[in-house]
Amino acid sequence: MCHACDKKPVYKLISGESLCKSCFLDYFEKKVRKTLRVYKLVDKEDSIAVAVSGGKDSLTVLDLLHSIYKENKKIKIQGLLIDEGIDGYRDQCLESTKKFCEERNISLTVVSYEEAFGFKLDNVVEGRKPCSVCGVLRRNLLNSHARKLGVKKLATGHNLDDEAQTILMNQFRRNVEASARLGPITASEAHEGFVPRIKPLYFLSEKEIMTYAFLKGIVREFNECPYNKESYRNQIREMLNQFEELYPGTKHSIVSSFLEILPALKVKEKKEGTVIQKCLQCGEPCSQEICQTCVVLNEIKSSQHSL
Repeated sequence: MCHACDKKPVYKLISGESLCKSCFLDYFEKKVRKTLRVYKLVDKEDSIAVAVSGGKDSLTVLDLLHSIYKENKKIKIQGLLIDEGIDGYRDQCLESTKKFCEERNISLTVVSYEEAFGFKLDNVVEGRKPCSVCGVLRRNLLNSHARKLGVKKLATGHNLDDEAQTILMNQFRRNVEASARLGPITASEAHEGFVPRIKPLYFLSEKEIMTYAFLKGIVREFNECPYNKESYRNQIREMLNQFEELYPGTKHSIVSSFLEILPALKVKEKKEGTVIQKCLQCGEPCSQEICQTCVVLNEIKSSQHSL
C-alpha cells in the first residue's frame, strides 16, 4: 500500500517507501520546486529556453516549468530544439515535440545542423565518434541560439544519473576544470557569451523521470539516440546501473558527496581557471585561439575536400 494514503502503489523509492500515482506525482513535483527554490535556478523576471530533444527528460522539464510559471507574466518559457539530422530518430522526436508545444501554446525554435553547418550528422559520422562530434556542435548551437533568443537561462533535462556519470567521467579523465562547472546551475563560466544552464531535474533519477513522464502522459514511447550505444558515457552508465542494482543509493551518494566539494572546486577554478577569449574563426567564447566547434568543422571540411 502507498506509504502516504494507503492506495495502490506504483513506485518504490530508494528509501523503501511505496507511493501511489497521486503521491508519486506530488513527490516528484515538490522535489523539482525545491531544487528551483534552494539553488535559485529561476529569478523573478527570467526568460528561459528549454533545450528539448523530444525525450522524456527535456519534455518533462518543459512541461513542469511551463506549468509552474504559466501564470507568472514576468517569467517566459520557450523551447529550443536542435535537429542534428539523424534519420529515423530526430524526425520522429521533432514531430512529437512540435505537437507537445502546440498543445500547450509554447513557442518552439528549431535549429538544424544542415542549416547551421551545411550537413546532417548522419553524413559525417563515418570514421568518427558520433557523440564526440555531436556533443561539441550541439552545445555550440544551444548556447549561440539561446543568446540570439535573448534568454537569461538555458534549462536542460540533465538528471541525477547524468550528473553521476559526468562526475565519474571527469574523475577518470582527471578533468577537474570541467567538474568545477557542474552542479544544478552551471554559471561558473562568467562570460557574456555563455548563457547559464539550469538543471531542474538534478536530484531525480532517470527511473523516476521515466515513471513521471509515463504517468503524466508526457511521453509514451522511450526512444534513445541510435548513436548512444557507441559512447564512452554509455559504458559508464551501464557500470553505474550495475552498482546501483547491487548497492541502491550509489548514484545519490556520488552526487551528494560531489556537491560537498564543489565549492572548493569553484574556488580553485576561479584562481587557476582558463581565461575565456573569443574564437579567432567564429567569435564564440572559448579557452583556446580556435574553439572546439571550429576544430571539428575544419576537420570535417578537410576530410570532405580530400575525397
